Amino acid sequence: MTATSKLLKTLILGAPASGKGTISSRIVKKYNVAHVSSGDKLRDHIEKQTDLGKEVKKYLNEGKLVPDNVMIKFMITELNKVENKPWLLDGFPRTVGQADALWKVQPVDIVVNLVVPFDVIIDRVKDRWVHLASGRVYNIGFNTPKVEGKDDVTGEDLVQRPDDKPEAVRKRLEIYDSITRPVIEFYKQKGILKEFEGRTSDEIWPKVTAYLDPFFKK
Repeated sequence: MTATSKLLKTLILGAPASGKGTISSRIVKKYNVAHVSSGDKLRDHIEKQTDLGKEVKKYLNEGKLVPDNVMIKFMITELNKVENKPWLLDGFPRTVGQADALWKVQPVDIVVNLVVPFDVIIDRVKDRWVHLASGRVYNIGFNTPKVEGKDDVTGEDLVQRPDDKPEAVRKRLEIYDSITRPVIEFYKQKGILKEFEGRTSDEIWPKVTAYLDPFFKK
C-alpha cells in the first residue's frame, strides 16, 4: 500500500489535551496529507456567518451538541472537497451513528488512537493557555508561547479557561471516555484501530511514525 497507489484516509482519536493537535500537525507535515478538522471547519463557517455557521452557533449558544444529521452532512461535504490527496480527519466522528454514516461513503483506512493517562492530562491542563479568537492552545513546557502570555501569530493575550480547573477537566475526560468508547469499539471491529500509549507527544510520536511509515512509503 503506498501513498501514490492509494489515497489513505486516516482518522485520529484522543481525549481533550491528549496531544491530538500536536500529533495531527506532525502527521500533516511529515506525510503531506490534508488536515480536515471538524472544529476548524465549524469555526470558519461561524466566522463567515454561513447558513451552517448560524445553525451551529444556535446549538452552541444553547449548550447543545450539534445533531448527528447536521454534522454528518457537513463533514462528508468537507471530505468530498479533498481531491487527489490523502487526508487526516480530526474531531469527527464523535458517535457510532456518525462513524457508521461516514463508513458508508468514505471508509477510513487507519485509525490512530492516543492513550494518555487522565492524571497526566489533568496535570498538563493546569499549564494550558488559549488564544480565544483562533482556538490555538499552548502548554507551558510542551508548546510554550514565544512570548509569555501572548499568541505566537497575533501577539494577542492568552487566557486560561475556567473549565481547565482539575475537577472540570476530570469530568470532561469521563464524558469523552463514555461517548468515545463505542466509536473506538466500532473501529476495533473493523480491524483498523491502533492505540499509542504515552505520557507526552514526544514519547508517542516515534511510535506513530513507525506504524504509519510503511503505509506512506512510495
